This record gives sequence, C-alpha cells and structure tokens, in this order.
Amino acid sequence: MLAAGVAAVAGASWTAILPSAFAGLSATMLGLLAWREAFPEPASASRFAVAAPSAATLLDNLPGLVVRHDAVGRVVSVHGRDRGLLADTGGTLIDSVHVSTRIHYLQALDSLRQGADGATAEFLVEAGASFRPVRAHFTAERSAEGALAGFVVQALDMSGETALRDALAEARAEARSANEAKTRFLAAVSHELRTPLNAILGFSDILLGEYFGGFENERQKEYVELVNQSGHHLLAVVNAMLDMSKIEAGRYELVKEPFAIAAVLRSVDEMLALEASRKGVVFSTRVARGLDEVVADRRAVKQILINLANNAIKFTDEGGVVTLDAMIDGDRLLLRVSDTGIGIPADKLALIGMPFMQVQNDYTRRYDGTGLGLALVKGLVALHGGDFGIESVEGRGTVITVALPLDGNSEATGGLIEFPPKLADVKTGENRDGHAAQAKIA
Repeated sequence: MLAAGVAAVAGASWTAILPSAFAGLSATMLGLLAWREAFPEPASASRFAVAAPSAATLLDNLPGLVVRHDAVGRVVSVHGRDRGLLADTGGTLIDSVHVSTRIHYLQALDSLRQGADGATAEFLVEAGASFRPVRAHFTAERSAEGALAGFVVQALDMSGETALRDALAEARAEARSANEAKTRFLAAVSHELRTPLNAILGFSDILLGEYFGGFENERQKEYVELVNQSGHHLLAVVNAMLDMSKIEAGRYELVKEPFAIAAVLRSVDEMLALEASRKGVVFSTRVARGLDEVVADRRAVKQILINLANNAIKFTDEGGVVTLDAMIDGDRLLLRVSDTGIGIPADKLALIGMPFMQVQNDYTRRYDGTGLGLALVKGLVALHGGDFGIESVEGRGTVITVALPLDGNSEATGGLIEFPPKLADVKTGENRDGHAAQAKIA
C-alpha cells in the first residue's frame, strides 16, 4: 500500500509526494504514477497530499475511453470521459465494435501479440442506437518473460472530426463542380461568340477594302474602323477566355518544339510597333548574343510576350520606353519586359494576375481591359513549369520577368490548375523611397 507523504527539500521548502500504483493482472505492481509539488510550510503540503486526486480519478478525466484488458481481451477496468460508451465492463470491447470495422481492431491486437509495443486502429463503437467513429491506440502490457499479459486501449471519439472532414469534402466537391460548370460556361459562350464575330470582322474588312464601292464620307469609314477594331478586341477577349478555360480544366496541350526566339520577338515587334508609335512610346526588342533556339510552345511564348508588352505600352505615357529582352540564365530562358510607366502599388501586387482583376486608379480607368492578360500569362508559364516575377516602383515603372526551361524538360504543372497560380513570397518596400515592390511565383 502506497501513501502520499511530505518531505523537506534542502531545508527551504516542503514537497508533497503523491504516488499511485498500477496493479497488474496478477496483482503485481506494474508502474507508479507520482508527482511533486513544493510548498513553503509542511501544513500546506500535507493538506495538498490528502486532497490530491487518485490515479483512478486522473484516468477518469482523460479524454476519450481508456480500457484495460487481460491477455484474452476481457475488460479489467474502464476509465476516461467517454467511459459511458462501454456500459458492460465485464464484457469485451470488441463486442461493441461494429462488425464491418472489427478487422481493424483485430489487426491492431495481432500486432501486439506479434511483439509490437503499440498499434493504432480506427473503428466504429456502439453508442446506443448508433455507432461512433473512434481512433484507438493499443499499448501492450507484458510479463517479465515478455509475454502479452494484457493491453490498454485508449479510444478518442472522432465524430466531430469525421463530420468536419465530410463537410470539407462536400464543400470541395461543390467548389470543384461549380468551377467546372464555370469553365464549361465560358467555353460555350466563347464558342457562341466566335460565330457572329467572324461575320462582323469579315464584313467590316470587306467594307474597309472598298470592294463594292467607296465610302460617301470619312465619318462612314471611321465608324466601320471602330466596328472592326472593337471586333478584334472582343475576339482577343474570347480567345483569352477559351485558353483560360482550357488551362483550368487541364486540357490545354502544349506543343513543344525548337524555334528561334529572335523570330518570335521580331513578330511581336511588328505587331505592337504601330500602337507604340501612336502613343509616342519607344518600343524595342533585344536578344542576347548566343541565344538561338529554345524548346517550348511557340504560340504560348508569343502570347506571353504579346500580353506583357501590350500591357506595358498601354500603361506607359508618351515619351516613355518599353523594352523586351530575351537572355539566358543557366538552363533557363529569361524573357523580361520593362517599362517606364505608372508602376504598381506594393499593396496591389497580390492582385496581379487574378482573372478580370485590374489595379484601379485614376490612370488605369482611362484604358479598356478585362484583366485577363496577366492571368493567362501566369497559366501558360505554369504549364511550362516556369517562374514569373514582378518588380515595380509606383510612378517609375515595372519589370516583369518570365523564366522558362531552355530545353522544355522542366516538370510542368499537371492536371487541374488552381487558376491563376498564386503569388508567393510577396515582398514590399517603401515605394516613396524608391524601393521596388517585388512578387514571385514558383
């Protein structure tokens, strides 16, 4: 019989020592639970020792259900806050386990019999008219010879966790279904818009060519030009929406092939030079010496450069400069578009590349745009397994860098893409002091 006691420690304080023995199945003490508390005088220590809870009380307040068994599985004692789950302490816990999950219980018990000190299993335990999911840890009690003398099962009710897991799974399924429905809707609408757009563009081109006679006045020609320009703008939006829906659904197939990057930059220059000239912006392209062929999807790379350069020209005032560079960095192709435009506020960097999202200020409101350009760029970069980074100083300009593998062998994002790929490692600086705000996705 063990009793609580009081002892002096170093003559400065008194300590209450509270031992509790754990009896084994053969009445042999298997363990001792004890703790010490320091008090300034012996009277306080004695009162604490007398009033201290027993080991059984402590076990009864453990979370879940704690059941000690003998070697054949009979219940010896039941403790824990959920001990009401096992009403008949003279039976066996396995009798309360649902037959469909009983195999998990038996597998854990077999692990102990094979020599393991512990095992974990999940199964259903009867609770009135229903069953509760529990996660149980089995701990072996062994004799001096190492034979299994009994075992302890501590089971935690997982009903709340299971319900939460089911709710999360349902929410994910609903979100996935909604996203797929949105993607199908965008694709369907985009295809439906293409048919009338082809007619609008075709007939407006014929009118502008004056194949069936000239215009009676300049106002007529101006209106037809506006129709044609608007049609091309809408077609670009439709194509971007189609590409986005394909990327989101994992159906955008890259056609990787070797091509001369210089030829692509020349093509982009030819396409955007007129728009830059109209705005009074100096636009130039440069290719590093020794950079010849790269392996990538030519159409996707061209789309990336057009979107980035077009954005830079759009948000750069007259007299500004936009430069498109292609260079080598180790085994990567770096495509860099720099401008002397309006820049991006540090607190808006996280929004860059979100579909249909544009940074709003008095300047940007003067320009048309859907916010799809950079979102599409990020998706195409992710498909190539590349990197995308932004460095910007508000009021001074922006530099956007895209890094793609030179040989096209980098592991790309597979399957469904969380669109657009999220910005990571966002760092901001005090733009008023000329420090650049930076963002990067990997």
